[in-house]
Amino acid sequence: MGLLDGRTGIIFGVANKRSIAWAIAQALAGAGMRLAFTYQGDRLKENVTELAGTLPGSVIYPCDVASDAEVGAVFAGVARDLGRLDTLVHSVAFAQREDLEGDFVATSREGFRVAHDVSAYSLVGLVRAALPLLEKSDAASVIAMTYLGSERVAAGYNVMGVAKASLEASVRYLAANLGPKRVRVNAISAGPVNTLAARGVRGFTEMLKHHAEKAPLRRNVELREVGDTALFLASRMASGITGEVIYVDCGYSIMVL
Repeated sequence: MGLLDGRTGIIFGVANKRSIAWAIAQALAGAGMRLAFTYQGDRLKENVTELAGTLPGSVIYPCDVASDAEVGAVFAGVARDLGRLDTLVHSVAFAQREDLEGDFVATSREGFRVAHDVSAYSLVGLVRAALPLLEKSDAASVIAMTYLGSERVAAGYNVMGVAKASLEASVRYLAANLGPKRVRVNAISAGPVNTLAARGVRGFTEMLKHHAEKAPLRRNVELREVGDTALFLASRMASGITGEVIYVDCGYSIMVL
């Protein structure tokens, strides 16, 4: 018997096999959870379809998280295909390249709006649309991905750090709002991982080296470790945890550097 046998989940944000979202998918599916996935645009459809095909019973839907209509269509599909929802994983973030490469003070109004809409507000929109399905679960869990740049200034992170701060605040407010409905909401703050999204951050290679040198464990976090933490949060072992940001970064966040 798997830890999550009979459970269902949906994962937003898989791009390829090196995605944090895919590491989470493997951990959840390995424990018995049946999963749904989304993809944005034809560019990612092939990758997501191929990966989802390796997990029996998986379903996929197109979704732009900035479109309420597409979000609604996704959960109509989940209701039809899965019937209920126990876990929602939000691993979605975006900022315009010029707003990551320049000075933060130069962030445009539109760049600020886009970063917050896709990276933070989307969590609220997804949870709201998913709520009728999550309420059918006796142990619903929402998991969002964040990074330490929400609390400290990280070179090249700029408006994304501000959006992640908004995301973490949204986690707390959602947790307080939905606790009476037996829906838990938490975030995982992972250390830097060599993903497609991370390569858009200026100086990322140097960031990896610095983290490995300064973290108490003297290494960078592995994708498997992030997936295992999500598995814990999705399971009954974390039934008393909500509104938290859990750091999975080999201890880097505790250091004064």
